[in-house]
Amino acid sequence: MVTEGEMASASTHPVDAYRVQRRTVRILVAAQILGGLGVGSGIAVGSLLVEQLSGSATLAGLALTASVLGGALAAVPLARLSQSRGRRWGVGMGYATGAVGGLLVVVAADAGAVLFALLGMTLFGAASAANLQARFAATDLAAVEHRARALSIVVWATTIGAVVGPNLVEPAGRSMQALGLPPLAGPFLWSVAAFSAGALILLLALRPDPLLSARALRGADEPADANTSLRAAFGVVANAPLALLGLATVVVAHSVMVGVMVMTPVHMSRGGTALRIIGLVISGHIAGMYAFSPVFGWLADRIGRVPVVGVSIGFFAGALVVAGTAGDHAAGQLGLGLFLLGLGWSAGLVAGSTLITDGVALPDRAGAQGAADFLMQFSGAAAGALAGVIVGAAGYGVLTAAAAVLLVPVLLLAVPKWRAAGAA
Repeated sequence: MVTEGEMASASTHPVDAYRVQRRTVRILVAAQILGGLGVGSGIAVGSLLVEQLSGSATLAGLALTASVLGGALAAVPLARLSQSRGRRWGVGMGYATGAVGGLLVVVAADAGAVLFALLGMTLFGAASAANLQARFAATDLAAVEHRARALSIVVWATTIGAVVGPNLVEPAGRSMQALGLPPLAGPFLWSVAAFSAGALILLLALRPDPLLSARALRGADEPADANTSLRAAFGVVANAPLALLGLATVVVAHSVMVGVMVMTPVHMSRGGTALRIIGLVISGHIAGMYAFSPVFGWLADRIGRVPVVGVSIGFFAGALVVAGTAGDHAAGQLGLGLFLLGLGWSAGLVAGSTLITDGVALPDRAGAQGAADFLMQFSGAAAGALAGVIVGAAGYGVLTAAAAVLLVPVLLLAVPKWRAAGAA
C-alpha cells in the first residue's frame, strides 16, 4: 500500500499537473528508448544462443517463447506494484528484473547451461512487460482529450531501441573477447546496462509519481482492502463496455500481428527469398508498428477512440488480403501486407489501451491495465505457436484467413458503439 509519506510527496497543486505531465512523458520516453534497446539487442540473438548451447534447432525457439511468457507472467505483479507504490516502482522494477535475467543469460552462456539460459530469458521478458506498462504511465496525469497522444508518444519511443538494438549485436559480440565470454553473450550484457539505466532513470527521476499524483489530485486514494487479483481486474473490465472493447482490441490486434508476422519469414524462405529481403520486410513491419503511433494517438483524441478501432480493423483486413494472396516469392506484396499489419497493430494498441484507461475508474485502473497486458502477451504467445501448426498443415493463406476470423469479436463489440455515435 502507499504510505502517508509517499502520498504526501505525490501531492501537487492542480496548476502543476500540466508541468508534471510533460516531465513524466520526457522521462518515460528516455526510459523507453533504453528499454527498447535492451529488448531489441537480446531478442535478436536469444534463439541463436540457445541453439548454440543446446545443439538443437528445435530448442532454439524456446528462447522467444520463454521471453514472451515471462512478459505475460510479469504483467500482473508489476501492475500490482504500480497500484500500491506508484508507476516508478512498477515499471522500474520490470526493467530491474529484466536486467537480472540478462545477467543470468550471460552467466549461463559462459557455463554452457541451457536451462539457466531459458530461466534468464523468462526473467528478461519482464523488461518487455515494463515497456508495455510505460505507455499507461503516460496517461495518469494527461487530460482526457490528450490521453491517447501521450500514450502514443511513449509507444513511438520504442522505435529507436527496436531499430538500433539488433544493429548492436556485432559490436556487442566483439566486446566480449576481452572478457573471455561467448560473443552471443555480448548483446545480453549490453541489455543489462540498458535496463539498469532505464530502471535508475525511473526510480530516481519519476518524481512526483504520475499515478500517485493523479490520486492525490482527484481524491481517489485506494481502499486498504482493494482486490488486486487477476480475476477481480477482469471483472472490472467486463462491467465496463468501453474497457471491454479496448481489451478485445489489444488482445486481437496482438494475436493477429504475432501469428502472421512470425510465419511470414518462413513463407518467404520457402520461395527462396534472400535473407536481406526478408529483413527489409520485417523492418518495414516494425516501422508500421511504432513510427506512426503518434498519428493514431492524435486521431484517437480528435475523432474518438472507437473510430480508430475501426481504422485498425481496416488496416488488418487490408493486410490479411494483401499478404494472404501473395505467393512465397512475392516480396513486394508481402512487404506491403506486413507494413499494413504493423499499422493495424499500432492503431489497435493506441485506441484499445486508451479505451481501457477511459473505461476504468482510477483506483482500479492499474490492475485492469496489467490484466490486459497479461492476456495480450499470453494470447500473442499462443498465436505464434498455433501459427506454425496452421502453416505446416494447411499453408500461409489459411493462416491469414484464420487471423481474419479473430477480427469478428472486435467488430461485434464496436458496431453498437459506432451506431450510438452516429445517432448522437
